Amino acid sequence: MAAMQNLFGASRSKKDDAEHWIGISDMMSGLMMVFLFMAVAYMYYVQVERDTVREIAVAYKDTQVAIHRDLIEEFGGDLGGWNAAIDRDTLEFTFNNPEALFQPGSPELNAKFRGTLEDFFPRYIGVLAKYRDTIDEIRIEGHTSSDWGRLQGEAAYFPNMSLSQDRTREVLQYVLSRLPDGADREWVRSSFAAVGYSSSRSIVNKDTGQEDAARSRRVNFRVITDSELKIRNIIEKLDGA
Repeated sequence: MAAMQNLFGASRSKKDDAEHWIGISDMMSGLMMVFLFMAVAYMYYVQVERDTVREIAVAYKDTQVAIHRDLIEEFGGDLGGWNAAIDRDTLEFTFNNPEALFQPGSPELNAKFRGTLEDFFPRYIGVLAKYRDTIDEIRIEGHTSSDWGRLQGEAAYFPNMSLSQDRTREVLQYVLSRLPDGADREWVRSSFAAVGYSSSRSIVNKDTGQEDAARSRRVNFRVITDSELKIRNIIEKLDGA
C-alpha cells in the first residue's frame, strides 16, 4: 500500500513539475513578446526621429539658401560701396569698419551710415517679408576689438560691452523710427533684438594668429530661422544624453 502511495505520490509530483515548467514557459513567452513589442516601438521611434531630423535639416538648408539668394539679388550691387558682406551659412549681413558708421568710442550714428540704413532697411524688410513664418528672430549684433584705449583684457571687455550694446540699440531705434506705422513696424518690434558681444567674437588673422582689430569692429543683421533653433535643440539633447 505504501509502495502504491509512493508511486502515485511520485506521479503527482511529476505532473506538478510539468505544470510548473509550462507556467514558466508561458511567462517567458509573454516576456519575449513584451520585449519584442518594445524593440519594434523603439525602432519605430528611432525611424520617426531620423525622419524628423532629416526634414528639419532639409527645411533649414532650403530656407538658408533661399534667403541668401534673395539677399544677394537685392543687395549684391551695394555691398562694395557699403563695405558690407553677406555670409551664406549664417545669413549675417555685416557692415564692417564701424569707425565709418559711428562716432569714435560713441554709439552716435554717422550721417553716412544713417543714409545707408535708410536705403538698406526697408529693402531688407521687403526681402524677409515672405519668410516671416520661418524666421524666429533677427538680431542686430555689435562687435568690438579687444582694446579700449590703453586698457586690455577684462578691463576693456566691459566698456566695449556697453559700447556694442549701445550701438546696436541705436541702430534698432533709428531703423524703427524710419518705418511707418503698420504691420512691418509691429513685426520689427516683435522679432528684432539688439545684442552687444563686446570682443567675445573678435576676428583673428589666420596668417599671424593675432586679432584683426579693424575687422573685429563691425555690426551685422543676422537672421535666425525656426529650423536653426530646432537643430540647436536636437544638438543640445544629444550633448545632454
